[in-house]
Amino acid sequence: MAYILEIATSDFESTKNAVAGGADRIELCANLGEGGTTQSFGVIKKCREQFPSTLIYPIIRVRGGDFFYTDEEYDCMYQDALQCKELQCDGVVVGFLKRDGSIDVERTARIVEAVHPLKVTFHRAFDRCVDPYRALEQLIEIGCERILTSGQQLTAPEGVELIAELNRIAAGRIIIMPGSGVRAENVATLAQKTGCREFHTSLRELQHSKMEFFPKAFADSTENNHYSVNTSSVRQLKDLLNSLS
Repeated sequence: MAYILEIATSDFESTKNAVAGGADRIELCANLGEGGTTQSFGVIKKCREQFPSTLIYPIIRVRGGDFFYTDEEYDCMYQDALQCKELQCDGVVVGFLKRDGSIDVERTARIVEAVHPLKVTFHRAFDRCVDPYRALEQLIEIGCERILTSGQQLTAPEGVELIAELNRIAAGRIIIMPGSGVRAENVATLAQKTGCREFHTSLRELQHSKMEFFPKAFADSTENNHYSVNTSSVRQLKDLLNSLS
């Protein structure tokens, strides 16, 4: 069974670079610095049209911060999820918690039902939940396709033990996908220790502006630059995963 590489991208350019590097699936976001929010209709539509052979999973998230949302915020996200279905994306990425840190089963299940037959990934809101074992069973029952997790630590290498345990308990009923801090230098160890077959990363690198002119006051501003995905880094990681198969 082949390994799957998912790349979190933040715009059309980074998605194009990730696809060129061999990404199997795209988690399409905006504002990755805030953990990812929903991209615009135009970007999602363009990526879907331009990359028909690559799986596209937009994140459905109205803002950064925690994962406890007002009714109005949830209504916005519900409509965004339906829009992704209309655009014929392959899936969506969501994460809803209650105030006490438990999974918001009702809201998650409503999205899963609404976007069917699109698949649903539950993102790293999972890493903020109070009981990962109960959450695992709830997300299986709801019908989520996978859980993106760093093992309730800041990075997947730090949370490797919990990730491995969750993957063992899941036993193929749901996909456990390590994410956060996944790099070429540690992915083989993560694969060996966890038994997981899918991995998530952004591989973001700073891209310097190609503008030839800036007013003097803005010449050295960091706002001139932006982050994107390095195609060669994606290809290196994908080749490494292929070598493990």
